[in-house]
Amino acid sequence: MWLVPAMLLVLTGEALSLDKLNMCMNGKHQKVEPGPEGKLYEQCSPWRDNACCTANTSAEAHEDNSYLYNFNWDHCGTMSDRCKKHFIQDTCFYECSPHLGPWIEEADESWRKERIKNVPLCQEDCHGWWEDCKNDLTCKTNWHKGWDWSSGINQCPDGNRCVKWTDVFPTAKSMCEQIWSNSYLYTTETKASGRCMQLWFTGSNPNKKVAEYYLNGGVQLSFSLATILAVMMSYLFS
Repeated sequence: MWLVPAMLLVLTGEALSLDKLNMCMNGKHQKVEPGPEGKLYEQCSPWRDNACCTANTSAEAHEDNSYLYNFNWDHCGTMSDRCKKHFIQDTCFYECSPHLGPWIEEADESWRKERIKNVPLCQEDCHGWWEDCKNDLTCKTNWHKGWDWSSGINQCPDGNRCVKWTDVFPTAKSMCEQIWSNSYLYTTETKASGRCMQLWFTGSNPNKKVAEYYLNGGVQLSFSLATILAVMMSYLFS
């Protein structure tokens, strides 16, 4: 009779893995559960069929100094539009994506209970981001912490002068990994590989299959569940 309890434990583990493929992190603005959002704003619209963000959040993601985090992109002069579009896309990905489960962990921060860490970014997205920002200016490597908030918005701290982007981030890898406290992991994987998460996509969301891959054999989950159930039924009724 040990077989049935053992199989139930396996099924429970598989079900928990499946939950990680469609979940929202416990952040500051994400919904409790993902679901359809018919009118997500502009760059966030690819997530409209299944999103962790609301329409209001998606609109605020496009605003300077929005209520989301009151973050000032223009801390070293006006950020170029070609650079800013990547930070908007990054915000949409962070707020809206329901497929970040494999990389969600507890956060020791007052403003959120969970964060993402080492999400493997596709090479095209990371390099495109860096290329479009490399002529801008910044004063800090890690944008998550260390700002002067005395004015109510983030400003460069004393002693940090504005310099060329490439002086702070000499490579695409350094930017993608350092700018948000290792939220992202640089990879050489391309979008066609199915082994990296895409910030930019059109049509159906390709990131669920990537999350399945990183859940250790997630692509085969449906097969393994069916197999286990079949064995259990055969055992119970034999």
